[in-house]
Amino acid sequence: MSRRIDDLPDEVLSPGDTGLPARAAGLTVREFLATAPRLGEFWTPLTVLDAEAMRSNAATIQAWAESKGMELMPHGKTTMAPALWNLQLDMGATGLTLATPGQVRTARAFGVSSIMLANAVVAPGALAFIAGELADPDVSFRCWADSIGTVEAMERGLAEAVGTDAALPRPIDVLVELGAPGGRTGARTLEQAVELAQRVVHSPVLRLVGVAGYEGSLGHDRSPSALAAVRAYLEDLVALRDLLLDRGLLTPGSIAADDVIVSAGGSAYLDLVAEAFAPAIEADAAAGRRTRWILRSGASLLHDHGFYRGISPLDDLLEPAMRGFARVVSHPEPGLALLDGGKRDFPYDEGLPVPLGVAATLTGAATRGDDSRELAAASVTALNDQHAFLRADEPGSALPVAIGDVVSLGLSHPCTAFDKRRWLPVVERAGSDVVVDLVRTFF
Repeated sequence: MSRRIDDLPDEVLSPGDTGLPARAAGLTVREFLATAPRLGEFWTPLTVLDAEAMRSNAATIQAWAESKGMELMPHGKTTMAPALWNLQLDMGATGLTLATPGQVRTARAFGVSSIMLANAVVAPGALAFIAGELADPDVSFRCWADSIGTVEAMERGLAEAVGTDAALPRPIDVLVELGAPGGRTGARTLEQAVELAQRVVHSPVLRLVGVAGYEGSLGHDRSPSALAAVRAYLEDLVALRDLLLDRGLLTPGSIAADDVIVSAGGSAYLDLVAEAFAPAIEADAAAGRRTRWILRSGASLLHDHGFYRGISPLDDLLEPAMRGFARVVSHPEPGLALLDGGKRDFPYDEGLPVPLGVAATLTGAATRGDDSRELAAASVTALNDQHAFLRADEPGSALPVAIGDVVSLGLSHPCTAFDKRRWLPVVERAGSDVVVDLVRTFF
């Protein structure tokens, strides 16, 4: 059954919603927000979003992509939050990227009509769902395939799911995924990718619409070797598009209004994506040929204080829009304090949380300001399931915290931050404790 994002404020909050004030139970989101809640009422540990920073980031990444001749279809698996998807769609994103068929079903439940599944779909049940959605002419769905075995699995699954070919409302649009030796998924060579494209063209239930890939698995920093590997891969991706055009496997006439698609781009090397696409975009314009060059950057909406701050080429344009908060529950040594948030609460796969300061408004102090007592000389050195080890950087130094203080934490890697909570409070801007919204996640 379809849901509306506008209906989410009418959901009733419960004691099972982690982190919310006790008084929120039994109220709808709308009723609770009408009481003008403050962040200090919420129970730690918390992950908090910044409304102003998210709006700024959404506008920034959209304008940046358009200035480079690209569309933006941000990766929705980062947040799995329909309200945040809607923010970017309203800003001009031409659709949504997702990672699993289950995520596609959630997006369709909220009316998202333009979807790219950056993955293969081979399970009969998932294929049956996609086939049913294709009966709606307004739905635009594309998935990836990286081998002839994938195509054969899709054909078998569709036969099992819908019976005869005639039962499929229209072919499923497929992009050939190019990979690289040592990378993740994707055809390992251009020759394999061309053979795969030929197989898709001859499938009665699939339609070849373009090429795609993910360059982020080839590098993890801005070292010369990582940048060279990413550049070489992106050049091959554009070359694959050209090969398929030259061989008549990809022609705008066969794809009609959807046009040819070339897609790449996480949030780490999007500048290299733009650099690699630029000559082809210019050549297309000169030839009067239309190609949809699609960027999928998802983490750029939130940015962070860790991995993306260190690697994103847009760090000077984007603002960290999420923060963690955890309370000091033990101070057993002068240079060590234990916080009440750990692996179950904060992302840690791409770097540990970064202590920013003691949040006066959450601690209960009279002074205002989010980080009124800085913690520049301290680090989180380890996380347990429900504890963070906050240590003074200088051996023998004391930490300027007391039991009961709430510590503000910069987080790293938004993609593993959102699955910890069903509702995330949103403050109006950094430094404010005024809660203006609750964002619902669907994991």
